[in-house]
Amino acid sequence: MTHRNAPLSPEGRRRLVERCQHRPIAHVAAEMGISRACASKWVNRWRRYGDLGLLDRSSTPHHSPHATPAEVITKIETWRRKNKWSASRITHELADHGIFMNRRTVTRHLTRLGLGHRRFLDSNGDSNREPGKITARWPGHMAHLDVKKVGRIPEGGGWRVHGRDSDQHRAASRAKAPKNGAAKAGYVYLHSIVDGFSRLAYTEPLADEKGKTAAAFLARAKVWFAAHGITHIHRVITDNGSCYRSNDFARIVGAQTRHKFTRPYTPRHNGKVERYQRILAEEVLYAREYGSEHERSAALEVWNIHYNYHRPHSAAGGRPPATRLKTGVTNVRPSYT
Repeated sequence: MTHRNAPLSPEGRRRLVERCQHRPIAHVAAEMGISRACASKWVNRWRRYGDLGLLDRSSTPHHSPHATPAEVITKIETWRRKNKWSASRITHELADHGIFMNRRTVTRHLTRLGLGHRRFLDSNGDSNREPGKITARWPGHMAHLDVKKVGRIPEGGGWRVHGRDSDQHRAASRAKAPKNGAAKAGYVYLHSIVDGFSRLAYTEPLADEKGKTAAAFLARAKVWFAAHGITHIHRVITDNGSCYRSNDFARIVGAQTRHKFTRPYTPRHNGKVERYQRILAEEVLYAREYGSEHERSAALEVWNIHYNYHRPHSAAGGRPPATRLKTGVTNVRPSYT
């Protein structure tokens, strides 16, 4: 399969074959930066299959002699739904029918069928598993926090402006400390908080994602929300990052606010702020080229105003998030200039 750093795409393979018609394969391979074996592979495929041989092949095996037959999987599902049998019981029943299978294999098939837990089955055998919804009932009921790590833009622009092989990009990559006012190569951490009811969002670019930094950001976010009529946050929802488990962050959350952690490796449980970060990346971070980190931070501040007061949001019925607040908000700054 091709990837962004692959030396040969389907079009590149076609050009390789054309060059090899009149030149030695070894010379063409050295010219294109690939091995002779790789070049010979594509030339031989073209000679045998034509242009179709230059396309990527599926990695699925042609034959799986040890795969579980479909009728056996049907038996497993039927016994699970009808009799509520456990994986061990199903294993013994299969053995009585002359089908010998490991219990772990039965468990894997049950999981793939969505029947891994018997509590997901009704008495009649139907699945009762439905995706739960995290619903905020009023402004301030739930606040979702997360951090997005992005590369810092050096002064004068990064590789998106000059290219990956440019001298400017290599110099920024080698930089260990600021020189002559130039930005240090590294990362910027975008701390974001989203109100679950109105989708009102607040973002700050900060230097790290430590506990003290996250705590200070939440303190400023509370002040910002209070200016918009959200004087108390009842629940704070975060992932299990170390910054959110620190004592500094817990102190800012306070005893009057409930701190909920999402299930590990389950970002969809914090989907509102995850979706906001995707919009942030599409409409600001990678929407155009920036000459410096300060320029991108200024654009982020302007876009945040546009998002809250002007940009239509589907969760707000096609209106901006600020329209769902109980107190009226007057926007005195334009969105884009």
